[in-house]
Amino acid sequence: MSDNLELVGLRTLVTGGTKGIGQAVVTRLSEAGARVLATARERADHLTPQHHFVAADVASAEGCAVVADAVSRLLGGIDIVVHVVGGSSAPGGGFANLDDREWQRAFDQNLFPAVRLDRALLPKMLQQGSGVIVHITSIQRQLPLPESTIAYAAAKAALSNYSKGLSKEVSPKGVRVVRVSPGWVETEAAVRLVERLAKTDGTDYETAQRGLMGALGGIPIGRPTKPREVADLVAFLVSPRAAAITGTEYVIDGGTVPTV
Repeated sequence: MSDNLELVGLRTLVTGGTKGIGQAVVTRLSEAGARVLATARERADHLTPQHHFVAADVASAEGCAVVADAVSRLLGGIDIVVHVVGGSSAPGGGFANLDDREWQRAFDQNLFPAVRLDRALLPKMLQQGSGVIVHITSIQRQLPLPESTIAYAAAKAALSNYSKGLSKEVSPKGVRVVRVSPGWVETEAAVRLVERLAKTDGTDYETAQRGLMGALGGIPIGRPTKPREVADLVAFLVSPRAAAITGTEYVIDGGTVPTV
């Protein structure tokens, strides 16, 4: 099978496009010839002048409006949207330590950016009768970790439910909506976390990594997923090769989720 995914010239937005999975998606789709607009709160050094970029905080309605305007101004339309932005900064200690502000922040980071940008950009896709939207969810939507990320897990579950509902509405009109659900991905942030755990426990990186994998219930392939592996999956799903795929969720977790 050739590497020609037929993405040349396709106008693409990637949120959270400067780090981790988002950075890998921007790189992969750019390599395939797509015209990519990345957005994050700050520009990253690895982005070249050839990369379109807009600085915005999509956790706010105002930031989403800035991004939607940049799509029209810089790309002149939209063919692909990949919603990567998300995460959790909640404190540990279980549900009692998560006040209303933490719950609102979780949904502002992990649900509402997709809802707002879809609402702004979907009319263009529906008008042209084509387009693809990818929502990056998480295995925590079905395997929540209660210690500190229960609000994040709930927001990702809401994103997954919203994505499925949206697919039912717009797929008959030519727009595909797909979910990608990563497990533990070895991003720079994940590496720093393992390094901190190793330092705290007085051990080495490999031991700390095995301990973290054990806390997740184990990863059968014996390692975290690489950001490029998630990006490769996204690249396939947004391509014409996946033209019959919509409304479903692809788990990429090394086998972490232990159930069907």
